[in-house]
Amino acid sequence: MFKWFGKVNFSPFTKVTDFAQHLKDGYLMGSKCLQCGTRSFPPRADCENCLSDKFEFVEMSGRATLHTYTKIVAAPIGFEQLAPYIVGVVDLEEGGRALAWFGPTIKEEEIEIGMDIQIVPQIFEEEEEIKVYYSLEKPGTTWSKAEPQA
Repeated sequence: MFKWFGKVNFSPFTKVTDFAQHLKDGYLMGSKCLQCGTRSFPPRADCENCLSDKFEFVEMSGRATLHTYTKIVAAPIGFEQLAPYIVGVVDLEEGGRALAWFGPTIKEEEIEIGMDIQIVPQIFEEEEEIKVYYSLEKPGTTWSKAEPQA
């Protein structure tokens, strides 16, 4: 499922593979350690605090604060057609950090460190290969979610 991010995952198995499926379904999921309660985003198979390998997926609100950002003008191979673009690192309200592109709801001149941000799952099913990721948007930006599975 990590191929949906447009990248090949060479490890045959990972305990956090379902992260991509959740994102495809419109859910921004982190992990919560079942031993000490530490929350992480992106999800971690092993707790950064106590190193336990017991965790559960928990839904994140996507509310965050901008920690830092940069404008990419000379893009790496494979991203040249997207340049220039702006990426930011955000601190999530529930814990963890995320790196993502700024989406269309935030203009470059509005960006400032410390501003409130909303992480929004994105999916492109109309392309030949499904692509999923998340973007940084204005607070309150909504998105659709799949019906919860029973």
